Amino acid sequence: MTKSTFFVEEDKIITALFDEGLDNLHLYKPNASPMYSERLLTLLPDECYERITVHEHFYLKEEYGLRGINIDDAYTAMPEKYKGKICRTVGLEDLTKDIKKKCEYVLLKNCFASHNDEPALDIRELELAAENGIIDKRTYAMGGLNLENIKTAKELGFGGVVIDNDLWDRFDIHQQLDYKELLTHFEKLRKSV
Repeated sequence: MTKSTFFVEEDKIITALFDEGLDNLHLYKPNASPMYSERLLTLLPDECYERITVHEHFYLKEEYGLRGINIDDAYTAMPEKYKGKICRTVGLEDLTKDIKKKCEYVLLKNCFASHNDEPALDIRELELAAENGIIDKRTYAMGGLNLENIKTAKELGFGGVVIDNDLWDRFDIHQQLDYKELLTHFEKLRKSV
């Protein structure tokens, strides 16, 4: 998942991440002007578009041939006449088999860290969800994923993981131009998945 703010080296880093094996990037820029997302997309190679899922500004999916859209809750209706891949970001209380049927995959938030003052999930809650078939290959762990807990996510049966802060915290957007440390860390993360 992208950093929530735009920054100068972002297009270069994203391109390098795709070159290093990134499968799917969630373009997540909450409350940003669509003009900035469009600008970022125009700086990326066209072959990256089919591996980008957009949050907000869903028209970008069609305009740039993106992979799909992500709706950031369990209740918002799909855009009218939308045809294409969809995923949702949900909490454990909203993660149902019915929600998963309507999505390519779902992002389960707060797995290992809290988001927006919501508490992180307890490991026992995650184990129960896995035992009950709620966590499966169409459920991706989101929230606090890092090298230490990716193995736990795999053991619980998650189909994938969402890496954000653990990756982006390795690059100071205000002072750095060299992002080799970020790419090296990505490679370690990728090998552990």
